[in-house]
Amino acid sequence: MSFLKRLKDKFSNQSESVSEKFKTGLEKTRGSFSFKVNDLLKRYRKVDEEFFEELEEILIGADVGVHTVLDIIDQLKDVARTKNIQDPMELRSAITEKLAEMLQKDDGDHKLLLQSEGMTIILFVGVNGVGKTTTIGKLAHQLKNEGKKVILAAGDTFRAGAIDQLEVWGERAGVDVIKHHEGADPAAVIYDSIQAAKSRKADVLLCDTAGRLQNKVNLMNELSKVKRVIEREVPGAPHEVLLVVDATTGQNAMNQAKTFGQSTDVTGLVLTKLDGTAKGGIVLAIRHELDIPVKFVGLGEKIDDLQEFDPEQFVYGLFAGTEDEEEAE
Repeated sequence: MSFLKRLKDKFSNQSESVSEKFKTGLEKTRGSFSFKVNDLLKRYRKVDEEFFEELEEILIGADVGVHTVLDIIDQLKDVARTKNIQDPMELRSAITEKLAEMLQKDDGDHKLLLQSEGMTIILFVGVNGVGKTTTIGKLAHQLKNEGKKVILAAGDTFRAGAIDQLEVWGERAGVDVIKHHEGADPAAVIYDSIQAAKSRKADVLLCDTAGRLQNKVNLMNELSKVKRVIEREVPGAPHEVLLVVDATTGQNAMNQAKTFGQSTDVTGLVLTKLDGTAKGGIVLAIRHELDIPVKFVGLGEKIDDLQEFDPEQFVYGLFAGTEDEEEAE
């Protein structure tokens, strides 16, 4: 049984809506990547160097990243050599399996770390315009629906309208927002939010932060200050530092992940607008090259379109509906 067929059987017993969201959300990437892979497999009669060179080009075109692509190709060559695979069609299962393995290096590290006792504090970082505030609102909605008491901290006091935007999301999700005035000290906002969350016995505090100051150094210093306040008030926190990046920006998202990862101890990534790009391979590049797990992906604009990342769901969504799946049925 092929790896893709096993995934199909596995997800047929799970929530259809989740599988459909991944399938629909990855439609553009599937069109530019998975169908090209299938076409390649059909066109070649044997596995040779030319075959691997063309597969390499397809992967790079999907923004998988050069270093990641070279590793994938090397691994596939090893599989072909070890199993004496001559027919390209026999490599189909190996390709999907290698992608899933690359995304799930440590079992379960893509899960959100919520504390079983006491309050969980999650710090959100990222440049302006990537959908950070929207992501916070959607996650607040999700956590509240799971029975959690959630509070939002309006720590982005520098961007005009950021506080108002978070308040709108707070209303939509039905959760409280702690705020100061525009231009206030972000660390002071976070401090007051922690005190409010403690007194109201909140389960989760989601903290928004600035995405741009006068320069990168100032921004990173400000984030470090906020982080120190959190660590001082709640030992062991923040329990997650989630970097929000826009999947449509491709390699620019990778650069942002490098910058923030060096300065803020990022524990996980949220990739927004994944449904809007044909280069969803950036998920693989960031996971493999930076070793940062993807925790959530944005697969639409609705309040419930923020999905917990599942490596196997991602790979299944990437290849769903292709000839590989059809033949597996």
